[in-house]
Amino acid sequence: MGRRSRQRTAAPLPPSPPPAAAPAPARRRRRDEAPKPPWGDLPVVELCALAAIALGIWGLLRGRDGAVQLTVAAMLGSVAGLEVAIREHLAGFRSHTLVLAGACTVGIVTLLFVAGLQRTLLVPIAAVVLLVAIGLLRTLFKRRSGGFGFRVR
Repeated sequence: MGRRSRQRTAAPLPPSPPPAAAPAPARRRRRDEAPKPPWGDLPVVELCALAAIALGIWGLLRGRDGAVQLTVAAMLGSVAGLEVAIREHLAGFRSHTLVLAGACTVGIVTLLFVAGLQRTLLVPIAAVVLLVAIGLLRTLFKRRSGGFGFRVR
């Protein structure tokens, strides 16, 4: 037998003392974990989406008389998606800059249209509002996410 095949016996090591109990670290949010809603475990967004689906089906079944139900369904679905986008963007979890800037633009242009502003002025105002909102929301996301311009899963 060669030297390498022989087992060497070493003196047994003394048993190590048990590790001291370290204080539990504060729970940190993982990168893959979406921010929690302020109302806790109550599924508000899911209930809103479910109501939108139910109203949409009801509106489709009513035919021409279901325009109100379809409109409310579209609004409820939009609110549900917009709430998640706002929460994720403000937490620095995922960038929703264009969605939020578009929502701001649609809201402001709708208010100006209802107020009676000339239609020829709405498009330039919409473009300016959109560009300003994109710049502000992108800066906000970079600040909240630690300098990242966007996050990839």
